Amino acid sequence: MKKYVLAGASSRGLSMYAMPIYENFKDCAVLTGVFDVNPGRAKYVSEKCGNVNVYDDFDRMVETEKPDCVIITTVDAYHSDYIIRSLELGCDVICEKPMTIDAERCRAVLDAEEKYGKKVVITFNYRYGPFPTRIKELITEGAIGAPYSVQFEWLLERVQKLSGHGASYYRRWNSRMQKSGGLLVHKSTHHFDLINWWLDARPQKVAAFGALNLYGVKNSGFSGVNCRRCEHTAQCPFYYQLDEFEKEFYAANESYDNYYKDRCVFSDEVNIYDTMTVNVRYDKGQLLSYALNSTTPYEGWKASINGSKGRLEAFLPETGVQSVEAPYNTIKVFDLDNNITEYKISKDSGGHGGGDERLLETLFRGSAPDPLGHAAGVKAGADSIMIGVAANTSIREQRLVDIDDLLQRAR
Repeated sequence: MKKYVLAGASSRGLSMYAMPIYENFKDCAVLTGVFDVNPGRAKYVSEKCGNVNVYDDFDRMVETEKPDCVIITTVDAYHSDYIIRSLELGCDVICEKPMTIDAERCRAVLDAEEKYGKKVVITFNYRYGPFPTRIKELITEGAIGAPYSVQFEWLLERVQKLSGHGASYYRRWNSRMQKSGGLLVHKSTHHFDLINWWLDARPQKVAAFGALNLYGVKNSGFSGVNCRRCEHTAQCPFYYQLDEFEKEFYAANESYDNYYKDRCVFSDEVNIYDTMTVNVRYDKGQLLSYALNSTTPYEGWKASINGSKGRLEAFLPETGVQSVEAPYNTIKVFDLDNNITEYKISKDSGGHGGGDERLLETLFRGSAPDPLGHAAGVKAGADSIMIGVAANTSIREQRLVDIDDLLQRAR
């Protein structure tokens, strides 16, 4: 039986780790403590998970509970702090993506893992979904030969009556570059990791552009605090009402840290991009053309991979009419003799396309064969975030950026 503690009483920490440990993994795991600077949210997590001990001091939690592993689900900017401190205190680590948000923190995590010899897992759940896994299998089996290039587009939908997922990033802490590294780190780390994993290659050089076209004060002419206290609710397409969980978990505990779950998407504090393009060259010569847009009418992603023996095309719509038209998602492989082989992958109703459930089984029951290398450590965590970090640098400084140079300068 392994002992775990949770650093960060977030909704992700509760739903992805704390409650599954308490409800589904009692045979092999136990959660004994939860730490957060917001005691109200920490108490809420505790009460949902068997009244585990609540702490407002991280070191005291680790020293008292003596866990085998620390699960980190704090705001992204603090991931590296708790990774490094956990390693110093002799614990293994499970950390939500992204591993951290800039080159200095990334370098510090890499050095700490090497120094202390403990294990760090970065939870790239998208790797575990059946759809991305089938793409990895096809590439590994040689279906398109040696990969030459990738075109990858991820859409985050703005329409509130669907999910409003894209807009949600601009009403949360994610909307501040200093907290999240922007979507090129916070969100794109998933996508860059998939591509790195598919190609089995390391990114080297990055060039990027970014713009803020829809959200933020410059695009509205006004800036509110949050939806509950706004005079523009009747005409605002982004008006957001907290659900019952959010009222209990967030609104009831706002007095501790002034964190509002329904902040105005036009706030003058919004300083991340909503429209981004990135070009990457890899160490094995492959090229990537990537786009992320959080202003679109539907959500989903498209990938095309060109290789020495053909081309693979994949499309996975997640919201909108295309997402309900068929009971499966499709991968097409085009060979050099004008043949098309179509692979129909059944839709999985689990979290993140079924990836969450498979990831949890690996984390807490483990030891299963991993021929495709689904499990990710700090090197994969670094490679994924450093594309985003380099992209942010490229946008800011208008230049081509070398990733190894950024990491070297961070020493």
